[in-house]
Amino acid sequence: QVQLAESGGGLVQAGGSLRISCAASGGTIKDGGMAWFRQGPGQAREFVASIGWNAVTTLYADSVKGRFTISRDNSRNTMYLQMNTLKPEDTAVYFCAARRGPGATRTASLYDSWGQGTQVTVSS
Repeated sequence: QVQLAESGGGLVQAGGSLRISCAASGGTIKDGGMAWFRQGPGQAREFVASIGWNAVTTLYADSVKGRFTISRDNSRNTMYLQMNTLKPEDTAVYFCAARRGPGATRTASLYDSWGQGTQVTVSS
């Protein structure tokens, strides 16, 4: 399994933007799907976005569609989440995940590797 490390979280005002990254080590991510999930205070973990191995297919939760963009750079073994027009309800710990299968999927149990998470806080 690859090791995943998120970075780029922080505090931002509502309406602002933030880009978080997920760097993989100990293996390559180029053949597998990847995703972002998040867990807000007192809430269950929820799907945010997913991207297939070649970045052709992307999936988004309805709550972030049109505001967030998932991307990946396989040459850098890194995935990104560009978050625009942030809202206080986007406040959460954001986790990246990787799977051996090539496709994008919303199903958390299909991911084999998880990062430790990065905190994103949106103030009103």
